[in-house]
Amino acid sequence: MYNSRLFFAVENMLHLLANAQVFAPEDLGIRHLLVGNGQVLAIVNDPDDVSAPDLLVTDLNGLRLLPGFIDGHAHITGGGGESGFSSRVPPVPISRFTRAGVTSVVGVLGTDDTTRDTRSVVAQAHALREEGMSAWCHTGGYHVPPVTLTGSVRDDIVFIDPIIGVGELAVSDHRSSQPTLNEILRIASDVHVAGMITGKAGILHLHLGDGERGLQIIRDALEQTELPARIFNPTHVNRKKALFEEAVALASRGCVVDITAYPVAEDDAGWAADVALLRYLDSDAPAANVTISSDGGGCLPEFNEQGELTKMDVGNPLSIADTLKRLLDSGNDLATVLPAFTQNVAKLLRLKGKGTISVGSAADFVVLDDANEINDVMLGGVWHVSNKQQLVYGQFEMEGKN
Repeated sequence: MYNSRLFFAVENMLHLLANAQVFAPEDLGIRHLLVGNGQVLAIVNDPDDVSAPDLLVTDLNGLRLLPGFIDGHAHITGGGGESGFSSRVPPVPISRFTRAGVTSVVGVLGTDDTTRDTRSVVAQAHALREEGMSAWCHTGGYHVPPVTLTGSVRDDIVFIDPIIGVGELAVSDHRSSQPTLNEILRIASDVHVAGMITGKAGILHLHLGDGERGLQIIRDALEQTELPARIFNPTHVNRKKALFEEAVALASRGCVVDITAYPVAEDDAGWAADVALLRYLDSDAPAANVTISSDGGGCLPEFNEQGELTKMDVGNPLSIADTLKRLLDSGNDLATVLPAFTQNVAKLLRLKGKGTISVGSAADFVVLDDANEINDVMLGGVWHVSNKQQLVYGQFEMEGKN
């Protein structure tokens, strides 16, 4: 576990990251970054252009420096609960995010918005912030009416700092509350207005199940109202191949669609995240309208035709890093695929200073080694992972105390 005094001192020290091949996400070539107060203060071509007393220098020797990954869908309080109270997944500790290169996260509630609520996810977002992570969350969960903290979706977003939208609200799923179009529109309208008032994301983050209705309710919303398409943000769109094609069509209309980086077997009905992203980028849909998230901490269940749970796995934030590695191992261009993990997410969520590397942006970085694996991770100017060694742990992570 980190020493808080040392953590504070390093966070406020001037730090030069030298000889980094910077992907911002575009390839800037070899650059040298001056970091201080949690931000990028300068990007220079010659390290001799930077001088300061007690300057801490890290030579990255040409390794690739990327913006930290933004995980727009994670169950930070844990998911599950679909096969009894003992199946409730515990909260996800900070090191499980950072070792995956995730430097910013958005927490959601899932099926169980009864024994868990908005208060708990807000509290966990604050806890992650105290440990160095940039964290936000949505209000509500799978069901309508949404579980809220203040009694109002609009008030939750306007008055509660970490809350930036509603989600994950379930549609086309037997676990949903089978929301009507009017119910969806009322929530979407509140989210839209709250986003306008605050400048927050103001999105309705929609869980997509295996139901045959697919994305029909979003198409109906776009056809029958004046609401902007960006408000409707469907996730798990790669779980079925036909659903994915619907999602690509919606992205062409202005929605941002989210691919989930979960394990996919050869006989699976959906696409693996790396395959889905490439298929998306090969389409005519805007390249900026696709993101990738982990579903970390969430339950990954399988059900029979009677809706009975037959198998359960748990989402892992590492699936994001694994997806990027598979893409790069296959020879894909890093600058082309990287925005789905960084810049696109920041734009959708209106996270200023996140998702890019530029003067004034957050000093949140991932360093890749020559094998396309994560070597180092920096959050707010502080190394949480260095040379593949975890340096910073959460307060209750036992492995960090040994």
